[in-house]
Amino acid sequence: MIPPVEFLWAIIGVLLTIGGTFLEAFVTDPSSLWSQPNIQIHSLGVTYQIGAVLLVGCMGGKNAAAMSQIAYLALGLTVLPVFSQGGGFGYLAEPTFGYLLGFVPGGWVCGFLAFRNHPKLELLGFSCLCGLITIHLVGILYLVATHLMNDVGDRIIPLMTAIHSYSLTPLGGQLAVACAVTVISYVLRGLMFY
Repeated sequence: MIPPVEFLWAIIGVLLTIGGTFLEAFVTDPSSLWSQPNIQIHSLGVTYQIGAVLLVGCMGGKNAAAMSQIAYLALGLTVLPVFSQGGGFGYLAEPTFGYLLGFVPGGWVCGFLAFRNHPKLELLGFSCLCGLITIHLVGILYLVATHLMNDVGDRIIPLMTAIHSYSLTPLGGQLAVACAVTVISYVLRGLMFY
């Protein structure tokens, strides 16, 4: 039987992931707060989607994170257009679908590591980093598999371009979001006494 807390975090995780899909992550330069009258905001080039996956792993644990992402995938493939480019079974052909598949093991790994010991900032940061790496590994494996299944004359160049576009380019922004998730989950777990 699923504990009520894990079930609650799974529901929260689905909602956060859907909302995070459509919210772009921004950051401000603290030095601009003192020198200019207007606050300058810079885009990180990513959304909060991966942040939602990692936050549920850090707060709800491995089962809640995996359940929430399985539900997210099921909703996107069957009922609602909750993915960034819509939804439906046709989304399986999208090159980014492997990264969405990676949310399940990535959230599980993050949740598994986050609850191995009492919450420490280093532990939560390490769990977020491992979850992010897992998401990217599954996404890259999916890209490789789809490139091998398609009859492409020169497979290396399109594959390397896809890996660069979907893994290397957004990685800096995703690391910044993972750092924010680390701090937020550390504070929340301290406030909630678990």
